[in-house]
Amino acid sequence: MIVLHYTAMPLAGALDRLCDPAAEVSAHYLIARDGQLFQLVDEDARAWHAGAGRWGAVGDVNSRSIGIELDNRGDEPFAAPLMATLERLLDRVMSRRAVPPERVIGHSDMAPGRKCDPGRRFDWQRLARAGLSVWPETATAAPDAAAFRAAAGRFGYGTDWPMDAVLDAFRQRFRPWATGPLDPADMGAMLDLARRFPVDRGGEAF
Repeated sequence: MIVLHYTAMPLAGALDRLCDPAAEVSAHYLIARDGQLFQLVDEDARAWHAGAGRWGAVGDVNSRSIGIELDNRGDEPFAAPLMATLERLLDRVMSRRAVPPERVIGHSDMAPGRKCDPGRRFDWQRLARAGLSVWPETATAAPDAAAFRAAAGRFGYGTDWPMDAVLDAFRQRFRPWATGPLDPADMGAMLDLARRFPVDRGGEAF
C-alpha cells in the first residue's frame, strides 16, 4: 500500500529529521511544495513512516507500504506543483508495485485518533479522478452506527477502533467539513466504499 503524510514543519527541518537515524522516522519519498522530489529510502527497504496502526488485515504497515511525505503544515492548501509531482509519482509506484487505488491511504486512515495527516485540506477527490485513489458515489442511507462500523471494517478501518475515531478519520478524508453525529451522507458514502472497495478481498491479507 501507499501511505500519505504531511511534514507539519519547514522543508529543511523535515529533510534533516527524516535523514537523522536518531529520530527513528523516515519515508521513501518527500515532495517539496515547489514540486521537487526527494527519494530518501529505497522502495525495497522498510521505512519507519507509519508507526502503530493497521489497515485491514495488515498490522505492520511499515513493512507493507511506501511512505510519501508532503511539504505542508496541515492547515493550508497543498501547492499545485506538489500535487502534480505526487500524481506522477503515484502513477509510477502503483504501476511498479501493482497497488490498487483503494490501497492509497492517509496516515489518519490507519492510525485514527493518533494521526491526522495528510489532513482536511488534502485533495483526495483529485487523486480519485486520476485513478490514484478512491472516492464514494453520492448517496444517503439511514444512519445506523452498527452498520456504519461494519462497513468501515470492510473498507479497512479497524473493527475495534472507537466509533468517534473512525467517523473522524472517514470525514477527514471524504467529508472534511462535516460535523456532528453520524448522518445519512456519512452512512451512504461508507456503504458505497465498503461495497466497491473491500480492503481484504476474499478475506486474505494483502
